[in-house]
Amino acid sequence: MLYSQKRNQEVETVAMGKYLTTRQQLRAFLLLALTGALWVGCTAERPLAGGVHIDGSSTVYPITEAIVENFQAAQPSLQVAVGVSGTGGGFKKFCSGEAEIADASRQMKASELERCRDNGVDPIELSIALDGLSVVVNPANDFVSCLSVDELKKIWEPGSSIDSWNQVRSEWPDVRLSLFGPGTDSGSFDYFTRAIVGEEDASRPDFAASEDDNVLVHGVSGERGALGYFGHAYYVESADLLKLVSVDAGEGCVLPTAVTIASGEYRPLTRPLFVYIDRAALEREEVVGFVKYYLANVGALASEVGYVPFSSEHYEEILSEIG
Repeated sequence: MLYSQKRNQEVETVAMGKYLTTRQQLRAFLLLALTGALWVGCTAERPLAGGVHIDGSSTVYPITEAIVENFQAAQPSLQVAVGVSGTGGGFKKFCSGEAEIADASRQMKASELERCRDNGVDPIELSIALDGLSVVVNPANDFVSCLSVDELKKIWEPGSSIDSWNQVRSEWPDVRLSLFGPGTDSGSFDYFTRAIVGEEDASRPDFAASEDDNVLVHGVSGERGALGYFGHAYYVESADLLKLVSVDAGEGCVLPTAVTIASGEYRPLTRPLFVYIDRAALEREEVVGFVKYYLANVGALASEVGYVPFSSEHYEEILSEIG
């Protein structure tokens, strides 16, 4: 089977909500792909040395982690460290000069940009994929299949005292509602509160919060009445432990899939994902080599982990700007 035919079949499977893989399979796939024509420029010609530090979004982490592991298999002298402090935490380290690259599930705020520039850091923003921030419940929940934006707002808004599912809809049973969501340093928290509640950072405080989406997966999978949200890749990886919920923004219930995320039909929770690079760091050969490697392969990997890639022309344009 041609590689392009295989990729089309996999994307169609994602669109049906049935695609599931593991990180081990993803890494093996990427390593095989990178032995061919995806290797870029000087990285293939000579070994690189030094270190690159990355920090930030847990949503972007699955992509970055797999790329780093395979990059280092080919460039063992170059150490790439990846932290997961959440988008806001990653920007703090990036703007203070502790990291050359920041993973982000939202755009940098004006206050963060000002902090960067005050510290002599000049951020370059690169959009790398699309995500459908996914709403999930426990698989034992047999009564919730779709929630409207208004219902999600009613549950999550500041001052909400809803603690049972029958307070959301009277026909639903009196089952305790327990909430799991990203911490306040997370770009997913920022995006969800703005898209659902209508104001960034506006949320009831009494929910189990973590910057690690795997902790949220574990929490939702462990309580029958649980409700949570996080990046779509974490649902894809743990689909056997979770139940995906459709979102109704006023035009009917829509599940996040490769098709509905790419088209924007899954709204208002479709969003772009980013990496930010310090312009001065691109003067270092090891950073340029890693960034070129990242951009040459992120499109293929994004669809493998459950995100939606941009066109190849998009990545080629960014690569040409990097030089």
